Amino acid sequence: MNKTVEQGISNIVGCLTDPIVVFPGGWGDTIPEWLKTAITLERMIGDMKGMKGEEPNGTDAEACAYLMTVSLTQPMDSDWTQIYLYVASQTYKQWEKGEMPADIVVDSLSEYQMIELNRLKSWIYRQRIRNRLERDRAERREEREKAEAQREAEQPALFKF
Repeated sequence: MNKTVEQGISNIVGCLTDPIVVFPGGWGDTIPEWLKTAITLERMIGDMKGMKGEEPNGTDAEACAYLMTVSLTQPMDSDWTQIYLYVASQTYKQWEKGEMPADIVVDSLSEYQMIELNRLKSWIYRQRIRNRLERDRAERREEREKAEAQREAEQPALFKF
């Protein structure tokens, strides 16, 4: 199969099956179902943009889920709190989850905060890809070992000691 086609298929499957990157600490199971669905759909949109030449990156919904799990694990400084409220506001609005309370809505970020958000999204994307490649390698290794064991079982022993 053509390497480009194989990569495209892997990306599409990855949009659906890659795990959601969360902050370690055990809060990953608290992500709401609507946000999980939003992550999958935003990944698909990002994959389509990638096919048109855009640089692949993590999504606002993924950043929102990650920062949500951070906020449940440890305190965040004011910049990261603003970034979290910004991506939460954007995600909430995009997926029509109602109105965010006016006192916590963040509509824009400073240049520094936007750089940090983009750095986080890039890191989340790299983690997704790394996890997928490791999973694919493990599957190929398992298939190889299984085929080798089957070959050994089918091959008659010429000498028994």
